[in-house]
Amino acid sequence: MPLSASQKRYLRSFAHVLKPVILVGQKGVTPALLAEFDGALAHHELVKVKLADDERDSRAASIEAIREHSGADLVQTIGKIACFYKRNPEKSQFTLPK
Repeated sequence: MPLSASQKRYLRSFAHVLKPVILVGQKGVTPALLAEFDGALAHHELVKVKLADDERDSRAASIEAIREHSGADLVQTIGKIACFYKRNPEKSQFTLPK
């Protein structure tokens, strides 16, 4: 089930202070990057990704590829930064509002 607007707002408040954990470089979205992203998402639930690409369409394609692969929800994008959330059923760190 996708995140509601209030849930995204709640998660954005936590994402504001986070540093990017994953950096997408010139090679773009690779299998190694996706594996690292999955590990970070399982550990942190809320992950910030920084994209090095200067073109907006290319960044959007990279964000969509990451989202499709991981099944995570896109919380927000600002410029070259994107935030993703995927709840960890074993140890959830965030109690989302309804």
